[in-house]
Amino acid sequence: MDFFYDLLMPGNTSLASTLVLLSFVIAAGIYLGKLRVAGISLGVTFVLFVGILMGHFGYTVQPDVLKFVREFGLILFIFAIGLQVGPAFFSSFKEGGIRLNMLAVLGIALNVAIVLAIYYIDGNTSIEALVGVMSGAVTNTPGLAAAQQAAGNPEAVNVMSMGYAAAYPLGVLGIIMAMLIIKALFGIKTEKEIEKMNAEAEDGQGKPFLASFEVTNALINGRTLVQLHQIIHCEFVVSRLMQQDGSTIIPKSTTQIRVGDKLYVVMNAVDLPSFEAVVGPSIEMDDEDWNEVAPEHVVSRRILITNNDYNGVALGKLRLHKGYNLNCTRVNRAGVDLLATPGLRLQIGDRITIVGDLNDIDRLSAKLGNSMKRLDHPNLITIFIGILFGIIVGSINVGFGMKLGLAGGPLVVAILLSRFGYKFKLVTYTSSSASLMLRELGICMFLAAVGIGAGANFASTVFNNTGMWWVIWGFIITFLPLLIVGLIGRGIFKINYLTLMGLMSGGYTDPPALAYAGNSTGNDAPAVAYSTVYPLTMFLRVVAAQALILCFA
Repeated sequence: MDFFYDLLMPGNTSLASTLVLLSFVIAAGIYLGKLRVAGISLGVTFVLFVGILMGHFGYTVQPDVLKFVREFGLILFIFAIGLQVGPAFFSSFKEGGIRLNMLAVLGIALNVAIVLAIYYIDGNTSIEALVGVMSGAVTNTPGLAAAQQAAGNPEAVNVMSMGYAAAYPLGVLGIIMAMLIIKALFGIKTEKEIEKMNAEAEDGQGKPFLASFEVTNALINGRTLVQLHQIIHCEFVVSRLMQQDGSTIIPKSTTQIRVGDKLYVVMNAVDLPSFEAVVGPSIEMDDEDWNEVAPEHVVSRRILITNNDYNGVALGKLRLHKGYNLNCTRVNRAGVDLLATPGLRLQIGDRITIVGDLNDIDRLSAKLGNSMKRLDHPNLITIFIGILFGIIVGSINVGFGMKLGLAGGPLVVAILLSRFGYKFKLVTYTSSSASLMLRELGICMFLAAVGIGAGANFASTVFNNTGMWWVIWGFIITFLPLLIVGLIGRGIFKINYLTLMGLMSGGYTDPPALAYAGNSTGNDAPAVAYSTVYPLTMFLRVVAAQALILCFA
Protein backbone atom coordinates (compact mmCIF):
# COMPACT_ATOMS: atom_id res chain seq x y z
CA MET A 1 0.00 0.00 0.00
CA ASP A 2 3.03 2.30 -0.04
CA PHE A 3 2.33 3.37 -3.61
CA PHE A 4 -1.19 4.37 -2.58
CA TYR A 5 0.19 6.39 0.34
CA ASP A 6 2.71 8.11 -1.94
CA LEU A 7 0.00 9.07 -4.42
CA LEU A 8 -2.29 10.66 -1.87
CA MET A 9 0.00 12.32 0.64
CA PRO A 10 1.00 16.01 0.22
CA GLY A 11 4.49 16.90 -0.93
CA ASN A 12 4.74 14.30 -3.70
CA THR A 13 5.14 16.10 -7.04
CA SER A 14 5.49 13.07 -9.30
CA LEU A 15 3.46 12.98 -12.50
CA ALA A 16 1.06 10.37 -11.13
CA SER A 17 0.47 12.35 -7.92
CA THR A 18 -0.06 15.55 -9.92
CA LEU A 19 -2.69 13.88 -12.10
CA VAL A 20 -4.44 12.43 -9.04
CA LEU A 21 -4.46 15.85 -7.34
CA LEU A 22 -5.79 17.69 -10.40
CA SER A 23 -8.44 15.05 -11.02
CA PHE A 24 -9.65 15.21 -7.42
CA VAL A 25 -9.73 19.02 -7.33
CA ILE A 26 -11.71 19.21 -10.57
CA ALA A 27 -14.13 16.40 -9.70
CA ALA A 28 -14.78 17.67 -6.17
CA GLY A 29 -15.11 21.26 -7.38
CA ILE A 30 -17.65 20.39 -10.06
CA TYR A 31 -19.66 18.30 -7.60
CA LEU A 32 -19.70 20.95 -4.87
CA GLY A 33 -20.39 23.64 -7.45
CA LYS A 34 -23.74 22.01 -8.20
CA LEU A 35 -24.95 22.56 -4.66
CA ARG A 36 -27.30 25.53 -4.36
CA VAL A 37 -27.37 28.02 -1.49
CA ALA A 38 -30.35 30.40 -1.60
CA GLY A 39 -30.93 29.23 -5.15
CA ILE A 40 -27.37 30.15 -6.23
CA SER A 41 -24.63 27.77 -7.30
CA LEU A 42 -21.10 28.65 -8.36
CA GLY A 43 -20.80 25.88 -10.94
CA VAL A 44 -17.25 25.05 -12.03
CA THR A 45 -16.01 28.18 -10.22
CA PHE A 46 -15.94 26.06 -7.05
CA VAL A 47 -12.94 24.21 -8.51
CA LEU A 48 -10.88 27.28 -7.59
CA PHE A 49 -11.76 27.04 -3.90
CA VAL A 50 -11.14 23.28 -3.70
CA GLY A 51 -7.72 23.96 -5.25
CA ILE A 52 -6.98 26.64 -2.62
CA LEU A 53 -7.99 24.25 0.15
CA MET A 54 -5.72 21.48 -1.16
CA GLY A 55 -2.86 23.95 -1.62
CA HIS A 56 -3.33 25.12 1.97
CA PHE A 57 -2.90 21.57 3.24
CA GLY A 58 0.44 21.20 1.49
CA TYR A 59 -0.46 19.65 -1.84
CA THR A 60 1.82 21.07 -4.50
CA VAL A 61 2.60 20.72 -8.18
CA GLN A 62 5.90 21.39 -9.89
CA PRO A 63 5.89 25.08 -10.92
CA ASP A 64 6.45 24.40 -14.64
CA VAL A 65 3.72 21.76 -14.72
CA LEU A 66 1.32 24.02 -12.79
CA LYS A 67 2.00 26.90 -15.18
CA PHE A 68 1.41 24.67 -18.21
CA VAL A 69 -1.90 23.35 -16.87
CA ARG A 70 -3.07 26.87 -16.00
CA GLU A 71 -2.11 28.49 -19.29
CA PHE A 72 -3.16 25.64 -21.56
CA GLY A 73 -6.51 25.34 -19.80
CA LEU A 74 -7.07 29.06 -20.22
CA ILE A 75 -6.14 28.86 -23.92
CA LEU A 76 -8.62 26.01 -24.53
CA PHE A 77 -11.41 27.87 -22.74
CA ILE A 78 -10.83 31.20 -24.44
CA PHE A 79 -10.29 29.69 -27.90
CA ALA A 80 -13.53 27.68 -27.67
CA ILE A 81 -15.39 30.85 -26.67
CA GLY A 82 -13.90 32.71 -29.64
CA LEU A 83 -15.02 30.04 -32.11
CA GLN A 84 -18.48 29.94 -30.59
CA VAL A 85 -19.25 33.64 -30.50
CA GLY A 86 -17.11 34.77 -33.43
CA PRO A 87 -19.90 34.76 -36.04
CA ALA A 88 -21.92 37.17 -33.86
CA PHE A 89 -18.94 39.24 -32.70
CA PHE A 90 -18.76 41.73 -35.57
CA SER A 91 -22.50 42.31 -35.79
CA SER A 92 -22.73 42.76 -32.02
CA PHE A 93 -19.94 45.33 -32.17
CA LYS A 94 -21.85 47.32 -34.76
CA GLU A 95 -25.11 47.16 -32.81
CA GLY A 96 -23.80 48.22 -29.42
CA GLY A 97 -20.18 47.16 -29.03
CA ILE A 98 -18.83 50.69 -28.86
CA ARG A 99 -21.06 51.42 -25.89
CA LEU A 100 -20.05 48.17 -24.18
CA ASN A 101 -16.36 48.87 -24.72
CA MET A 102 -16.69 52.41 -23.38
CA LEU A 103 -18.36 51.07 -20.24
CA ALA A 104 -15.55 48.53 -19.87
CA VAL A 105 -12.97 51.33 -20.24
CA LEU A 106 -14.84 53.29 -17.55
CA GLY A 107 -14.50 50.27 -15.25
CA ILE A 108 -10.74 50.12 -15.86
CA ALA A 109 -10.35 53.85 -15.20
CA LEU A 110 -12.26 53.48 -11.92
CA ASN A 111 -10.03 50.53 -10.88
CA VAL A 112 -6.88 52.59 -11.46
CA ALA A 113 -8.37 55.64 -9.72
CA ILE A 114 -9.22 53.59 -6.61
CA VAL A 115 -5.72 52.06 -6.53
CA LEU A 116 -4.12 55.53 -6.64
CA ALA A 117 -6.54 56.83 -4.00
CA ILE A 118 -5.62 53.96 -1.65
CA TYR A 119 -1.91 54.48 -2.38
CA TYR A 120 -2.00 58.13 -1.36
CA ILE A 121 -4.51 57.82 1.50
CA ASP A 122 -3.12 54.69 3.16
CA GLY A 123 0.55 55.50 2.82
CA ASN A 124 1.63 52.12 4.24
CA THR A 125 0.80 49.92 1.25
CA SER A 126 3.34 49.82 -1.57
CA ILE A 127 2.31 50.33 -5.18
CA GLU A 128 3.69 46.85 -5.96
CA ALA A 129 1.31 45.28 -3.44
CA LEU A 130 -1.62 47.35 -4.73
CA VAL A 131 -0.90 46.41 -8.34
CA GLY A 132 -0.89 42.75 -7.29
CA VAL A 133 -4.13 43.30 -5.37
CA MET A 134 -5.67 45.05 -8.38
CA SER A 135 -4.64 42.21 -10.72
CA GLY A 136 -6.22 39.68 -8.37
CA ALA A 137 -9.29 41.83 -7.81
CA VAL A 138 -9.94 42.04 -11.55
CA THR A 139 -8.73 38.42 -12.01
CA ASN A 140 -6.21 39.49 -14.67
CA THR A 141 -3.15 37.24 -14.64
CA PRO A 142 -1.52 38.78 -17.77
CA GLY A 143 -1.62 42.18 -16.05
CA LEU A 144 0.14 40.68 -13.03
CA ALA A 145 2.79 39.05 -15.23
CA ALA A 146 3.36 42.30 -17.16
CA ALA A 147 3.72 44.28 -13.93
CA GLN A 148 6.18 41.73 -12.51
CA GLN A 149 8.26 41.96 -15.67
CA ALA A 150 8.24 45.75 -15.39
CA ALA A 151 9.31 45.63 -11.74
CA GLY A 152 12.10 43.09 -12.17
CA ASN A 153 12.89 43.15 -8.41
CA PRO A 154 12.35 39.63 -6.93
CA GLU A 155 10.99 41.11 -3.70
CA ALA A 156 8.47 43.22 -5.62
CA VAL A 157 7.50 40.20 -7.69
CA ASN A 158 6.77 38.18 -4.54
CA VAL A 159 4.75 41.01 -3.00
CA MET A 160 2.63 41.29 -6.14
CA SER A 161 2.00 37.53 -6.13
CA MET A 162 0.86 37.66 -2.50
CA GLY A 163 -1.48 40.56 -3.19
CA TYR A 164 -2.89 38.71 -6.19
CA ALA A 165 -3.52 35.55 -4.12
CA ALA A 166 -5.23 37.57 -1.38
CA ALA A 167 -7.59 39.43 -3.71
CA TYR A 168 -8.37 36.78 -6.33
CA PRO A 169 -11.00 34.68 -4.51
CA LEU A 170 -13.07 37.68 -3.46
CA GLY A 171 -12.45 39.12 -6.91
CA VAL A 172 -14.42 36.23 -8.42
CA LEU A 173 -17.11 36.45 -5.75
CA GLY A 174 -17.24 40.25 -5.99
CA ILE A 175 -18.05 40.12 -9.71
CA ILE A 176 -20.82 37.58 -9.14
CA MET A 177 -22.09 39.58 -6.16
CA ALA A 178 -22.26 42.75 -8.29
CA MET A 179 -24.29 40.84 -10.88
CA LEU A 180 -26.73 39.65 -8.22
CA ILE A 181 -27.08 43.12 -6.64
CA ILE A 182 -27.82 44.72 -10.03
CA LYS A 183 -30.35 41.97 -10.63
CA ALA A 184 -32.02 42.61 -7.27
CA LEU A 185 -31.98 46.43 -7.51
CA PHE A 186 -33.77 46.44 -10.86
CA GLY A 187 -36.03 43.45 -10.10
CA ILE A 188 -34.67 41.55 -13.09
CA LYS A 189 -36.13 38.18 -14.07
CA THR A 190 -33.67 36.15 -16.13
CA GLU A 191 -36.43 34.36 -18.05
CA LYS A 192 -37.96 37.67 -19.15
CA GLU A 193 -34.56 39.00 -20.20
CA ILE A 194 -34.04 35.92 -22.38
CA GLU A 195 -37.51 36.32 -23.92
CA LYS A 196 -36.86 40.00 -24.57
CA MET A 197 -33.51 39.26 -26.19
CA ASN A 198 -35.04 36.58 -28.41
CA ALA A 199 -37.84 38.95 -29.42
CA GLU A 200 -35.36 41.69 -30.26
CA ALA A 201 -33.31 39.21 -32.29
CA GLU A 202 -36.38 38.17 -34.28
CA ASP A 203 -37.33 41.79 -34.97
CA GLY A 204 -33.79 42.98 -35.58
CA GLN A 205 -32.40 44.13 -38.89
CA GLY A 206 -30.83 41.32 -40.89
CA LYS A 207 -32.99 38.65 -39.26
CA PRO A 208 -35.48 36.74 -41.45
CA PHE A 209 -39.10 37.83 -41.20
CA LEU A 210 -41.84 36.00 -43.11
CA ALA A 211 -44.87 37.86 -44.43
CA SER A 212 -47.54 37.41 -47.09
CA PHE A 213 -48.73 40.19 -49.42
CA GLU A 214 -51.42 40.69 -52.03
CA VAL A 215 -50.32 42.67 -55.07
CA THR A 216 -52.61 45.71 -55.48
CA ASN A 217 -50.30 48.32 -57.03
CA ALA A 218 -51.06 48.56 -60.75
CA LEU A 219 -47.77 50.37 -61.35
CA ILE A 220 -45.81 47.14 -60.80
CA ASN A 221 -48.19 44.96 -62.81
CA GLY A 222 -46.09 42.82 -65.17
CA ARG A 223 -42.78 43.69 -63.49
CA THR A 224 -40.31 40.87 -62.90
CA LEU A 225 -38.81 40.06 -59.52
CA VAL A 226 -35.49 41.50 -60.69
CA GLN A 227 -37.23 44.79 -61.42
CA LEU A 228 -38.99 44.63 -58.06
CA HIS A 229 -35.59 44.41 -56.36
CA GLN A 230 -34.57 47.55 -58.22
CA ILE A 231 -37.69 49.38 -57.03
CA ILE A 232 -37.56 48.23 -53.38
CA HIS A 233 -34.02 48.87 -52.18
CA CYS A 234 -33.87 46.11 -49.60
CA GLU A 235 -32.96 42.43 -49.36
CA PHE A 236 -35.83 39.95 -49.75
CA VAL A 237 -36.64 36.52 -51.18
CA VAL A 238 -40.01 35.58 -52.68
CA SER A 239 -40.42 32.01 -51.53
CA ARG A 240 -43.72 31.22 -53.27
CA LEU A 241 -46.20 33.00 -55.52
CA MET A 242 -49.94 32.27 -55.80
CA GLN A 243 -51.38 33.39 -59.12
CA GLN A 244 -54.91 34.70 -59.67
CA ASP A 245 -56.14 31.26 -60.78
CA GLY A 246 -55.05 29.79 -57.39
CA SER A 247 -51.99 27.92 -58.67
CA THR A 248 -48.81 28.20 -56.60
CA ILE A 249 -45.36 28.35 -58.20
CA ILE A 250 -41.73 28.72 -57.19
CA PRO A 251 -40.87 32.11 -58.72
CA LYS A 252 -37.64 32.86 -60.56
CA SER A 253 -35.92 36.19 -61.08
CA THR A 254 -37.70 36.52 -64.44
CA THR A 255 -41.17 35.68 -63.07
CA GLN A 256 -43.68 38.48 -63.61
CA ILE A 257 -45.99 39.58 -60.83
CA ARG A 258 -49.48 40.82 -61.52
CA VAL A 259 -52.25 42.53 -59.59
CA GLY A 260 -54.13 39.92 -57.58
CA ASP A 261 -51.09 37.67 -57.04
CA LYS A 262 -50.15 36.67 -53.50
CA LEU A 263 -46.50 36.59 -52.45
CA TYR A 264 -44.82 34.77 -49.58
CA VAL A 265 -41.74 36.85 -48.75
CA VAL A 266 -38.73 36.42 -46.48
CA MET A 267 -37.37 39.84 -45.58
CA ASN A 268 -36.14 42.12 -42.80
CA ALA A 269 -38.89 43.19 -40.41
CA VAL A 270 -37.78 46.83 -40.68
CA ASP A 271 -38.52 46.75 -44.43
CA LEU A 272 -42.17 45.75 -43.99
CA PRO A 273 -43.59 49.31 -44.46
CA SER A 274 -41.59 49.83 -47.66
CA PHE A 275 -42.80 46.53 -49.08
CA GLU A 276 -46.43 47.31 -48.25
CA ALA A 277 -46.15 50.74 -49.87
CA VAL A 278 -44.82 49.33 -53.16
CA VAL A 279 -46.55 45.93 -53.45
CA GLY A 280 -49.71 46.03 -51.41
CA PRO A 281 -51.09 45.17 -47.98
CA SER A 282 -49.89 42.24 -45.92
CA ILE A 283 -52.40 39.41 -45.54
CA GLU A 284 -52.99 36.62 -43.01
CA MET A 285 -51.28 33.62 -44.60
CA ASP A 286 -48.66 31.75 -42.62
CA ASP A 287 -46.42 28.80 -43.45
CA GLU A 288 -49.16 26.23 -42.86
CA ASP A 289 -51.55 28.08 -45.18
CA TRP A 290 -48.98 28.15 -47.96
CA ASN A 291 -48.21 24.46 -47.51
CA GLU A 292 -51.90 23.64 -47.93
CA VAL A 293 -52.17 25.44 -51.28
CA ALA A 294 -48.78 24.31 -52.58
CA PRO A 295 -48.69 21.59 -55.26
CA GLU A 296 -47.83 18.11 -54.01
CA HIS A 297 -44.35 18.28 -55.53
CA VAL A 298 -43.49 21.60 -53.82
CA VAL A 299 -42.04 21.11 -50.34
CA SER A 300 -39.82 22.94 -47.90
CA ARG A 301 -36.71 21.18 -46.57
CA ARG A 302 -33.55 22.02 -44.67
CA ILE A 303 -30.19 20.98 -46.12
CA LEU A 304 -27.05 20.74 -44.00
CA ILE A 305 -23.83 22.05 -45.53
CA THR A 306 -21.16 19.39 -44.94
CA ASN A 307 -19.26 19.35 -48.24
CA ASN A 308 -15.95 21.19 -47.77
CA ASP A 309 -16.09 22.38 -51.38
CA TYR A 310 -18.87 24.80 -50.43
CA ASN A 311 -17.22 26.25 -47.34
CA GLY A 312 -17.05 30.00 -48.03
CA VAL A 313 -19.00 29.84 -51.31
CA ALA A 314 -21.51 32.66 -51.82
CA LEU A 315 -25.12 31.49 -51.82
CA GLY A 316 -25.73 33.13 -55.20
CA LYS A 317 -23.10 30.92 -56.83
CA LEU A 318 -25.21 27.81 -56.22
CA ARG A 319 -27.44 28.91 -59.13
CA LEU A 320 -30.51 27.58 -57.35
CA HIS A 321 -33.05 29.15 -59.73
CA LYS A 322 -31.45 28.20 -63.03
CA GLY A 323 -29.78 24.93 -62.02
CA TYR A 324 -32.38 23.46 -59.69
CA ASN A 325 -35.57 25.55 -59.93
CA LEU A 326 -35.35 26.07 -56.16
CA ASN A 327 -35.56 28.97 -53.75
CA CYS A 328 -33.47 29.43 -50.60
CA THR A 329 -35.28 31.47 -47.96
CA ARG A 330 -33.21 31.21 -44.81
CA VAL A 331 -29.79 30.14 -43.54
CA ASN A 332 -29.47 28.91 -39.95
CA ARG A 333 -25.99 29.34 -38.49
CA ALA A 334 -25.19 28.33 -34.92
CA GLY A 335 -28.89 28.51 -34.04
CA VAL A 336 -29.39 31.97 -35.60
CA ASP A 337 -31.50 32.49 -38.75
CA LEU A 338 -29.96 34.70 -41.43
CA LEU A 339 -31.61 36.15 -44.51
CA ALA A 340 -30.62 34.18 -47.61
CA THR A 341 -29.01 36.95 -49.65
CA PRO A 342 -26.94 36.07 -52.75
CA GLY A 343 -23.76 37.44 -51.18
CA LEU A 344 -24.05 35.42 -47.96
CA ARG A 345 -21.12 33.00 -47.77
CA LEU A 346 -21.92 29.51 -46.60
CA GLN A 347 -20.01 27.74 -43.85
CA ILE A 348 -19.80 24.10 -42.82
CA GLY A 349 -22.64 23.40 -40.40
CA ASP A 350 -25.06 25.91 -41.95
CA ARG A 351 -28.64 24.72 -42.47
CA ILE A 352 -30.32 26.26 -45.50
CA THR A 353 -34.11 26.21 -45.98
CA ILE A 354 -34.98 25.25 -49.56
CA VAL A 355 -38.40 25.39 -51.28
CA GLY A 356 -39.15 23.49 -54.48
CA ASP A 357 -39.64 20.07 -56.05
CA LEU A 358 -38.53 17.20 -53.81
CA ASN A 359 -36.47 15.60 -56.57
CA ASP A 360 -34.62 18.87 -57.18
CA ILE A 361 -34.03 19.27 -53.45
CA ASP A 362 -32.60 15.75 -53.29
CA ARG A 363 -30.18 16.57 -56.12
CA LEU A 364 -28.99 19.70 -54.32
CA SER A 365 -28.81 17.85 -51.02
CA ALA A 366 -26.45 15.25 -52.47
CA LYS A 367 -24.22 18.02 -53.79
CA LEU A 368 -24.03 20.00 -50.53
CA GLY A 369 -23.42 16.97 -48.32
CA ASN A 370 -26.33 16.96 -45.86
CA SER A 371 -24.58 14.42 -43.62
CA MET A 372 -24.93 14.72 -39.86
CA LYS A 373 -22.28 12.03 -39.50
CA ARG A 374 -19.75 14.32 -41.20
CA LEU A 375 -20.22 16.91 -38.45
CA ASP A 376 -19.50 14.38 -35.71
CA HIS A 377 -15.80 14.50 -36.60
CA PRO A 378 -14.01 17.32 -34.74
CA ASN A 379 -11.91 19.70 -36.82
CA LEU A 380 -8.73 19.42 -34.76
CA ILE A 381 -6.54 20.90 -37.48
CA THR A 382 -8.39 24.21 -37.27
CA ILE A 383 -8.27 24.21 -33.47
CA PHE A 384 -4.52 23.68 -33.20
CA ILE A 385 -3.66 25.95 -36.12
CA GLY A 386 -5.76 28.60 -34.38
CA ILE A 387 -4.00 28.04 -31.05
CA LEU A 388 -0.61 28.15 -32.80
CA PHE A 389 -1.26 31.51 -34.43
CA GLY A 390 -3.08 32.73 -31.31
CA ILE A 391 0.04 32.23 -29.23
CA ILE A 392 2.12 33.99 -31.90
CA VAL A 393 -0.28 36.95 -31.96
CA GLY A 394 -0.34 37.03 -28.16
CA SER A 395 3.47 37.22 -28.09
CA ILE A 396 3.71 40.19 -30.45
CA ASN A 397 4.68 43.52 -28.92
CA VAL A 398 1.69 45.74 -29.69
CA GLY A 399 3.35 48.90 -28.40
CA PHE A 400 5.29 50.11 -25.34
CA GLY A 401 6.30 46.52 -24.54
CA MET A 402 2.67 45.37 -24.17
CA LYS A 403 1.36 42.00 -25.36
CA LEU A 404 -2.09 40.41 -25.60
CA GLY A 405 -0.70 37.31 -23.88
CA LEU A 406 -1.69 33.65 -24.01
CA ALA A 407 -5.36 34.47 -23.50
CA GLY A 408 -5.91 37.54 -25.65
CA GLY A 409 -4.04 36.21 -28.70
CA PRO A 410 -5.98 32.93 -29.07
CA LEU A 411 -9.28 34.75 -28.51
CA VAL A 412 -8.59 37.28 -31.27
CA VAL A 413 -7.47 34.55 -33.68
CA ALA A 414 -10.47 32.33 -32.86
CA ILE A 415 -12.87 35.19 -33.57
CA LEU A 416 -11.15 35.95 -36.87
CA LEU A 417 -11.08 32.28 -37.87
CA SER A 418 -14.77 31.81 -37.17
CA ARG A 419 -15.50 34.73 -39.49
CA PHE A 420 -12.83 34.42 -42.19
CA GLY A 421 -11.55 30.84 -41.84
CA TYR A 422 -13.28 29.79 -45.05
CA LYS A 423 -10.87 31.99 -47.02
CA PHE A 424 -8.08 29.61 -45.95
CA LYS A 425 -10.18 26.47 -46.47
CA LEU A 426 -10.41 25.95 -42.70
CA VAL A 427 -13.57 24.38 -41.28
CA THR A 428 -14.46 26.16 -38.04
CA TYR A 429 -17.68 24.30 -37.28
CA THR A 430 -17.72 22.60 -33.88
CA SER A 431 -20.74 20.78 -32.52
CA SER A 432 -22.35 22.20 -29.39
CA SER A 433 -21.34 19.19 -27.29
CA ALA A 434 -17.71 19.31 -28.49
CA SER A 435 -17.51 23.06 -27.88
CA LEU A 436 -18.96 22.68 -24.38
CA MET A 437 -16.52 19.88 -23.56
CA LEU A 438 -13.57 21.98 -24.71
CA ARG A 439 -14.72 24.98 -22.70
CA GLU A 440 -15.46 23.08 -19.50
CA LEU A 441 -12.21 21.11 -19.64
CA GLY A 442 -10.21 24.29 -20.18
CA ILE A 443 -11.80 26.33 -17.41
CA CYS A 444 -11.52 23.45 -14.92
CA MET A 445 -7.80 23.01 -15.65
CA PHE A 446 -7.25 26.75 -15.26
CA LEU A 447 -9.15 27.05 -11.99
CA ALA A 448 -7.54 23.97 -10.45
CA ALA A 449 -4.03 25.26 -11.23
CA VAL A 450 -4.74 28.78 -9.95
CA GLY A 451 -6.27 27.43 -6.75
CA ILE A 452 -3.45 25.01 -5.97
CA GLY A 453 -0.84 27.68 -6.69
CA ALA A 454 -2.47 30.29 -4.46
CA GLY A 455 -3.46 27.93 -1.66
CA ALA A 456 -0.01 27.47 -0.05
CA ASN A 457 0.36 31.11 1.01
CA PHE A 458 -3.28 32.06 1.09
CA ALA A 459 -3.95 31.64 4.82
CA SER A 460 -0.69 33.23 5.94
CA THR A 461 -1.24 36.15 3.57
CA VAL A 462 -4.86 36.81 4.37
CA PHE A 463 -5.09 36.10 8.08
CA ASN A 464 -2.94 38.94 9.37
CA ASN A 465 -3.40 42.68 9.57
CA THR A 466 -1.65 43.49 6.28
CA GLY A 467 -3.35 40.66 4.41
CA MET A 468 -6.78 41.59 5.69
CA TRP A 469 -6.33 45.11 4.37
CA TRP A 470 -5.29 43.64 1.02
CA VAL A 471 -8.51 41.64 0.96
CA ILE A 472 -10.54 44.74 1.85
CA TRP A 473 -8.78 46.90 -0.77
CA GLY A 474 -9.22 44.15 -3.33
CA PHE A 475 -12.92 43.83 -2.71
CA ILE A 476 -13.39 47.60 -3.05
CA ILE A 477 -11.39 47.60 -6.30
CA THR A 478 -13.55 44.73 -7.57
CA PHE A 479 -16.99 45.71 -6.42
CA LEU A 480 -17.31 49.50 -6.56
CA PRO A 481 -16.44 50.04 -10.27
CA LEU A 482 -18.66 47.11 -11.27
CA LEU A 483 -21.58 48.50 -9.32
CA ILE A 484 -21.17 51.93 -10.98
CA VAL A 485 -20.83 50.41 -14.46
CA GLY A 486 -23.80 48.12 -13.83
CA LEU A 487 -26.01 50.98 -12.63
CA ILE A 488 -25.09 53.08 -15.67
CA GLY A 489 -25.48 50.19 -18.08
CA ARG A 490 -28.86 49.09 -16.81
CA GLY A 491 -30.27 52.33 -15.44
CA ILE A 492 -29.27 54.70 -18.25
CA PHE A 493 -28.62 52.56 -21.34
CA LYS A 494 -31.16 49.80 -20.51
CA ILE A 495 -28.71 47.05 -21.48
CA ASN A 496 -30.12 43.52 -21.34
CA TYR A 497 -29.06 41.75 -18.13
CA LEU A 498 -27.47 38.84 -20.03
CA THR A 499 -25.32 41.27 -22.00
CA LEU A 500 -24.52 43.16 -18.81
CA MET A 501 -23.24 39.95 -17.19
CA GLY A 502 -20.94 39.40 -20.16
CA LEU A 503 -19.76 43.00 -19.95
CA MET A 504 -18.93 42.61 -16.26
CA SER A 505 -17.07 39.33 -16.87
CA GLY A 506 -15.22 40.58 -19.94
CA GLY A 507 -14.41 43.94 -18.38
CA TYR A 508 -12.56 42.01 -15.66
CA THR A 509 -11.26 39.35 -18.11
CA ASP A 510 -12.74 36.79 -15.74
CA PRO A 511 -13.47 33.29 -17.15
CA PRO A 512 -14.99 31.98 -13.87
CA ALA A 513 -17.55 34.81 -13.82
CA LEU A 514 -18.34 34.13 -17.47
CA ALA A 515 -18.78 30.45 -16.67
CA TYR A 516 -21.20 31.41 -13.88
CA ALA A 517 -23.10 33.76 -16.22
CA GLY A 518 -23.40 31.08 -18.88
CA ASN A 519 -24.44 28.35 -16.45
CA SER A 520 -27.00 30.51 -14.65
CA THR A 521 -28.69 31.74 -17.84
CA GLY A 522 -28.20 28.84 -20.25
CA ASN A 523 -27.63 31.44 -22.98
CA ASP A 524 -24.69 32.50 -25.15
CA ALA A 525 -25.42 36.24 -24.90
CA PRO A 526 -22.96 36.76 -21.98
CA ALA A 527 -20.21 35.10 -24.03
CA VAL A 528 -20.91 37.41 -26.99
CA ALA A 529 -20.63 40.51 -24.79
CA TYR A 530 -17.55 39.04 -23.10
CA SER A 531 -15.75 38.64 -26.43
CA THR A 532 -16.88 42.09 -27.56
CA VAL A 533 -15.03 43.85 -24.75
CA TYR A 534 -12.29 41.32 -24.00
CA PRO A 535 -9.60 42.29 -26.58
CA LEU A 536 -9.57 46.00 -25.72
CA THR A 537 -9.95 45.28 -22.01
CA MET A 538 -7.04 42.81 -21.97
CA PHE A 539 -4.76 45.32 -23.66
CA LEU A 540 -5.72 48.14 -21.30
CA ARG A 541 -5.41 45.91 -18.20
CA VAL A 542 -1.83 45.05 -19.17
CA VAL A 543 -1.05 48.70 -19.96
CA ALA A 544 -2.56 49.91 -16.67
CA ALA A 545 -0.66 47.42 -14.51
CA GLN A 546 2.69 48.19 -16.16
CA ALA A 547 2.09 51.94 -16.16
CA LEU A 548 1.39 51.97 -12.42
CA ILE A 549 4.68 50.19 -11.70
CA LEU A 550 6.74 52.28 -14.11
CA CYS A 551 5.28 55.59 -12.89
CA PHE A 552 4.94 55.08 -9.14
CA ALA A 553 7.33 52.31 -8.05
